[in-house]
Amino acid sequence: MKIVVIGGSGLIGSNVVSRLRRKGHDVIAASPSTGVNTITGEGVADALAGAQVVVDVANSPSFEDQAVMEFFQTAGRNLLAAEASAGIRHHIALSIVGADRLPQSGYMRAKVAQEQLIKTAATPYTILRSAQFFEFAGAIAESGADGQVIRLPVALMQPVASDDVAALLARIAGVAPLNLTVELGGPEMIGMDQFVRRFLDARGDSRQVIGDPHARYFGAELDDGSLTPGRNPHIGAIHFDEWLNLARAAA
Repeated sequence: MKIVVIGGSGLIGSNVVSRLRRKGHDVIAASPSTGVNTITGEGVADALAGAQVVVDVANSPSFEDQAVMEFFQTAGRNLLAAEASAGIRHHIALSIVGADRLPQSGYMRAKVAQEQLIKTAATPYTILRSAQFFEFAGAIAESGADGQVIRLPVALMQPVASDDVAALLARIAGVAPLNLTVELGGPEMIGMDQFVRRFLDARGDSRQVIGDPHARYFGAELDDGSLTPGRNPHIGAIHFDEWLNLARAAA
């Protein structure tokens, strides 16, 4: 089966590409660096020719409110129109757990807009909403950093290894479209401040992490239901401590 992975050179995309190729699929790793640009439309039709499945894991280069909305809407419209012309049978997109519960966040609003485009398009689809990746711990830390102090929300989250995200996306690519949204979280719930504190401790980073219920995450104030999956989500296999140990060994 021919499968096109949009954003195929990134953290998740490259992993999905490798997994699908090991399963014997003909996989196109599509990104601007390989001549496929969903914003301009360059190379999209050629990449989709003869394909049956598209996996879209591309992300906006800017998280600024207007820029991220323009990215997901423009890329989404261009890609979905090209899919309709190419007769794509299954569109798979990666989104975020809780996107529709955090309208204060411009990034989350943009992801919801992307989801709506997919749901109203002609191509059958499956949307995977993932919890935050373990690999984002450093970026989350920096988002709340002020010198030697890091101030973060205390709300629960259910972070997951990017490897588990890629594994589920590759599995979804091999089955019929569900025409609905599924969720994925990690094996444990943890407060965002605790999550970052454990990450920094493992790295020997001595900065102080302060839990603040009113600290904002991408512009949004969180509660324990903001970033945690609903009922019966898929659960990743890799625990955070296991991932920390693997990351430490690889350093």
